[in-house]
Amino acid sequence: MKAVILAGGLGTRLSEETSVRPKPMVEIGGKPILWHIMKTYSAHGINDFIICCGYKGYIIKEYFANYFLHMSDVTFDMRFNQMNVHSGYAEPWRVTLVNTGDNTMTGGRLKRISEHLGNETFCFTYGDGVSNINITELVKFHKQQNSLGTLTAVQPAGRFGAISLGYEQTKITSFREKPEGDGAWINGGYFVLEPEVINLIADDSTVWEQEPLEKLADMEQLSAFKHDGFWQPMDTLRDKNYLEGLWKTNQAPWKVW
Repeated sequence: MKAVILAGGLGTRLSEETSVRPKPMVEIGGKPILWHIMKTYSAHGINDFIICCGYKGYIIKEYFANYFLHMSDVTFDMRFNQMNVHSGYAEPWRVTLVNTGDNTMTGGRLKRISEHLGNETFCFTYGDGVSNINITELVKFHKQQNSLGTLTAVQPAGRFGAISLGYEQTKITSFREKPEGDGAWINGGYFVLEPEVINLIADDSTVWEQEPLEKLADMEQLSAFKHDGFWQPMDTLRDKNYLEGLWKTNQAPWKVW
């Protein structure tokens, strides 16, 4: 199974970091948050990634181009222009990096990488948040629901897209982006999708969290996997510092590898 990760946004609310790098490359514990997300998927056996690049995407490409070197002990012999690798560790990852445009919306980015998906179920998430979600159970749940899409529903303060969902309900009947109020089940990302959802995306200007998800809900083809564990987006410097503090004190709940 492939995992698609959005990594092209401007990250304006984290401008202290994103003025020099794309948001998914902001580091937690010396590693980009993108790496943490990929490690979560990898812990559940998903190692084939498609990264939707945009703003400063070349930094992401350079990181993976030099990944083996980053993870290895090496000796550079300047006299003979030689490099000797003493020990190294590389992840079992296959990473496809696609330039999806600096100003393309979230749905448009997904549509742009559709040629790399084939005709198989795939995972889809944002490149700026971490969670200890059980992705194995998420995929299993999606297959049981027989829906075109499943999103992970979480319950922090109401800042993101809210869904109408009773306690025993698994089918979503309405979707509202960033409603007023707190306590609602909200869109936590970590989707599992069927390739047919690409047909609901018109063009680069389509926001995934609006018309496509609303249509899926109207069609009763959007299910919710309820996650009551750890989930934290990295929207601001305060969020970044909070995650950094958890990592440094060995209290990072998302470290499932």
